[in-house]
Amino acid sequence: MSRLSGGLVDRNAPLNFRFDGAEYSGFQGDTLASALLANGVQLMGRSFKYHRPRGVVAAGSEEPNALVTLRTGAYAEPNTRATVAELYDGLEASSQNYAGALERDWLAVNDLLSPFFAAGFYYKTFMWPRAFWEKLYEPMIRKAAGLGALSGLPDPDAYDRGYLHCDLLVVGGGAAGLMAALTAGRAGAKVILADEDFALGGRLLAESHTLDDAPATDWLRATEAELRAMPNVRVMTRMTVFGTYDHGVYGAVERVSDHLAEAGGKVRQTLWRITARRTVLAAGATERHIPFADNDRPGIMLAGAMRAYANRWAVAPVRQAGDGIAIFTNNDDGHRTALDLLARGAKVAGVVDVRTDAKALGDYRLYAGSVVTGSKGRLGLKRIEIRSGHKAEWLDCGALGVSGGWNPNVHLASHHRGRPVWNEDLLAFVPGEGGPAGLIPAGACNGEGSTAQAMASGARAAARALRDLGIAASVPDLPKAEDIPLEQAAFWHVPGKKRAWVDFQNDVTVKDIALAHKENMRPVEHLKRWTTLGMATDQGKTANVSALAVMAELTGKPIPETGTTIFRPPYTGVSLGVLGGGDTGPHFRPTRLTPTHEWAKARGAKFVEVGQWMRAQYFPQGAETNWRESVDREVLAVRAGVGLCDVTTLGKVDVQGADAGEFLNRIYANMMGTLPVGRVRYGIMLREDGHIYDDGTCARLAEDHYVVTTTTANAGLCYRQMEFARQCLWPDLDVQLISTTEAWAQIAVAGPKSRELLSRIVDGFDLSNEAFPFMGCAELTICGGLRARLFRISFSGELAYEIAVPARFGHALMERLMETGADLGVTPYGTETLAVLRIEKGHAAGAELNGQTTAQMLGLGRMVSAKKDSIGAIMSRREGLAADKRRLVGLQPLNPEERIFAGSHLFTRGDRRTMDTDQGWVTSACYSPHVKSHIALGFVEHGETRMGEVIVAYNPLENQGCDCRIVPAHFVDPEGERLRD
Repeated sequence: MSRLSGGLVDRNAPLNFRFDGAEYSGFQGDTLASALLANGVQLMGRSFKYHRPRGVVAAGSEEPNALVTLRTGAYAEPNTRATVAELYDGLEASSQNYAGALERDWLAVNDLLSPFFAAGFYYKTFMWPRAFWEKLYEPMIRKAAGLGALSGLPDPDAYDRGYLHCDLLVVGGGAAGLMAALTAGRAGAKVILADEDFALGGRLLAESHTLDDAPATDWLRATEAELRAMPNVRVMTRMTVFGTYDHGVYGAVERVSDHLAEAGGKVRQTLWRITARRTVLAAGATERHIPFADNDRPGIMLAGAMRAYANRWAVAPVRQAGDGIAIFTNNDDGHRTALDLLARGAKVAGVVDVRTDAKALGDYRLYAGSVVTGSKGRLGLKRIEIRSGHKAEWLDCGALGVSGGWNPNVHLASHHRGRPVWNEDLLAFVPGEGGPAGLIPAGACNGEGSTAQAMASGARAAARALRDLGIAASVPDLPKAEDIPLEQAAFWHVPGKKRAWVDFQNDVTVKDIALAHKENMRPVEHLKRWTTLGMATDQGKTANVSALAVMAELTGKPIPETGTTIFRPPYTGVSLGVLGGGDTGPHFRPTRLTPTHEWAKARGAKFVEVGQWMRAQYFPQGAETNWRESVDREVLAVRAGVGLCDVTTLGKVDVQGADAGEFLNRIYANMMGTLPVGRVRYGIMLREDGHIYDDGTCARLAEDHYVVTTTTANAGLCYRQMEFARQCLWPDLDVQLISTTEAWAQIAVAGPKSRELLSRIVDGFDLSNEAFPFMGCAELTICGGLRARLFRISFSGELAYEIAVPARFGHALMERLMETGADLGVTPYGTETLAVLRIEKGHAAGAELNGQTTAQMLGLGRMVSAKKDSIGAIMSRREGLAADKRRLVGLQPLNPEERIFAGSHLFTRGDRRTMDTDQGWVTSACYSPHVKSHIALGFVEHGETRMGEVIVAYNPLENQGCDCRIVPAHFVDPEGERLRD
């Protein structure tokens, strides 16, 4: 064990865990990384490309090396950073990305072949022989690719999503973030404080500094208690804000139960969408390392991380207690690490400082004006080479802390393409102008890194943000805190002939950057892609600035002229499971229920998914043993009496405005602006390429008020297209749209007795054919004052109406109609019956409007008006479409017992059944109790001139064929007398 004195772990709460099958122990408050280091485990994984031994580098989410798989079986979670994985009793973890054993990875042979895997090798190799790619190269690359492995089993965890709104979002719970939250909270603003750690404090937890001459933890406890007691403040730990989006929206993931051995009914993670009026970014800073030869061995880590392990977790990151620890630095911060290690009882072997004027701050050996030029120890550090001028010596040590300065965490400030700017005093990039609106950086992420600076910066940022919102806020009294300036030298890497690692996870070295320079991949964007620098899961948090400095040195330009990459969401990796928010199985997409769903369910209806809706398919009764019996009964009942069907799912778009008619003229292929008030017109919408994508009705309720209906499947698409046209194509038109699909319950009342039934519920409205003819519409009241809309339209070919009422009255309306029409034999019917009725009548539906049909094919060519322009009208007349000779026809088998299958292809009798002789296809098919035969609709070449001809409907998948006769598409009432009666 290499535990030190002190620390913030609870030594009264021991925890047992397993890593690679071996049993270890830790304490409550440990991370997996700190617990492994406390047990002398330095080797935790292998690098991506060369499979070199790797250990912990950092202490937070910037960790590039220690990626492990947590848990087993279906619960296994690969590529988890050991530095942020909270320890719990019974945790099982395993290393990854090796073949054989972690200590003896036979894929480490790649390291011997490294000359062949230099920068850009994947652009230069595997190009020949060409035939090798599919059989050899691709399978080999796929097998070697990746780090961890998925279990391949369904994810058993539950996830959730939520929405939050606040005046001020504070990202980061360190010194700056806590002061920002405290300032805003005391001012009465609605505040959300989010921090990715499980404990508030940020770097305060990792330092030995005092606040008001007392341990910083005392101030932290008091501040957290005050914040949590405020009803207007929401403190959310274990939550990573991973992305900045438009209009003050931020994406965040809360780890709800990842730290628990048993979830206890809790979800694993929650995806939060946070809408903030203002944001304070207090994300801190990340230390960078100094590349030198063989600087990637386990035991070599960032000096700030080493200080965190010592102060927070009471761990010396060595394999054997008593092993010496060395520091390599270009700044004063490295010396602070040495002092804290000494204070905790660790052995400091020496501090190597590149500055010739460096002074020792404590009782340790100082190598001023020196650099580290090499290291030894295959699976863990044993010694380092120190060079001063021409003199070199080896120093035994079990760990090395490296400090090359600090990089502000500007990531979230870059997500709107806000480019960081170079600060020569800090030797780092800080947030620049043009970042996300309403976001104010503070603290170390803005280059204000001392504790005193961070606290003052956070309080000022919060006061400024609230001032913009009109909320008065005063800066609270700040505790006395350290305010020591950071003295550092601009030293970026140690020159040498051996490989010096810059990006640990993707195995990018200084030599790779030099090769990219030599091959003219000098722009930052090219450098990144040629070398894969910064493209790993850590996004180059510890590597990017060092790499830019190396490239700047090679080009002879200063770093700001060399450029910098900007960052994209997510800030850290986000699981696909939480992005889906638990939308798996039946929750894969929202399930919509019609207003009469419970009524239909109580009557034993069988349901079917139609788009996102659950709709009644048919209503079985009594001794009926199969669906056909139920459907036949419903069809005959509608044709002979009256039936009811919930058609709420049809899309409804309310169109209003002085230019509503002109707008619809441009949306529909046929004329809508001339439609009289109180009338309905059937219309078709075309895509830009001239094909039909939807059909429906358009009713005019007033001079400036239309109601458009669409098919159920295309309701969202049509509304989206209409809104796009309104906003982008014709923004000058005075027209407004709103989807009212869910606002109105709509019931079809169809059959020869439908008028009689409706006359019993309408309030003083004349339903006679003369007063309310076919294709009429009206706003009226029913049942003693309930507002409603009535449309005389028919999808069944019978006398029919559709009556709409506010959605909350849909259930009651269905019950009233059933009760009122009992003596008329009123019958509820579902979508299966609806399909039979429309096929018998020859109405086109989704099967006919499949994206490859034109108005001419449906026999609706004359509806594409030549008197006006509309979307797709011109393209519909182009030769390729206008010359299409396929037409919609009816098909009836010669043998009434034979079935025609939808999707069958149509061939002339005696022809070979090939693509060359294909005459068309069957779109819809059913059994018609009216015709007493199977019937179908389909497209046939020159169909309108081939009535009576016998043709073969052939199903090649099941080798089934049926001789059928081409007939008109209208099997019932071809003259349309019934619906006009």
